[in-house]
Amino acid sequence: SPGQRPVPVLSAVPAAWLPALQLLRRGSKAVTRHWKAMHFQRQKLLALTEYLPPRPAVPPRCLPRRAPEGQQEDGYARVLRRQVEQTLRGSRMVAVCQFSSMADEDVATLRHFLRRHNIHVHFVLNEVVRPVLAQSRLRALLPLFVCRNILLVSPEAPAREMLRVLRGVPQVNLLGACIDDTILSRQGVENFARLPPLEVSQGQTVAALSLLSSQTSSLLQRGPAHLTALLDEHIRRLRGSGGSAGPPPGRGTGNH
Repeated sequence: SPGQRPVPVLSAVPAAWLPALQLLRRGSKAVTRHWKAMHFQRQKLLALTEYLPPRPAVPPRCLPRRAPEGQQEDGYARVLRRQVEQTLRGSRMVAVCQFSSMADEDVATLRHFLRRHNIHVHFVLNEVVRPVLAQSRLRALLPLFVCRNILLVSPEAPAREMLRVLRGVPQVNLLGACIDDTILSRQGVENFARLPPLEVSQGQTVAALSLLSSQTSSLLQRGPAHLTALLDEHIRRLRGSGGSAGPPPGRGTGNH
């Protein structure tokens, strides 16, 4: 009718248009405590009264690791230890070398050249070889096992050939060796390599001993030979002069 405001007609809104989640804003709590910096005098007091534990005389990383109690020994480590024992027992020369990273082809080549002189390469773990060396005649080699090492073992003592091969491999450095139950440094191994072979040394020793005996025999025979030569010369002179070789007159057996 005239004079009245028209009432809008709301059409029916489908239910699919209504939002599935409705957020309602609530009032937040008031913050009553704010962070406040500590007074500098209190900071000084806390710094002065802070507990500082005493430093140990030996750093913990330098102490030997304690074996966990109640833990059984690994069977694989036991097998490796037994193999190391057999290798050291049947070797006349045991050389310890520091090993740097190398290509597999270079390692195979090194093995080949050393095997030609009856020298075998063994890669060992320090955890396995240390207990074995501690109970053997090679305990003096324990300080050499501090990094990645390899063992060069041989039933003979081809020190000269080993040094010749290692001279062309800078990744393998000789640290020390045990040859004929004698601990040698690198310089000692080089001095041993300069020695002549055992057969030559034995021949020189026999020649020196025979020379001494021959000189002694000649010295012992020089006096009687000289006396015999003098007597022969005296008899020859007597015969040449026509005299007799008998005793002079007045000195016979019956004249007293």
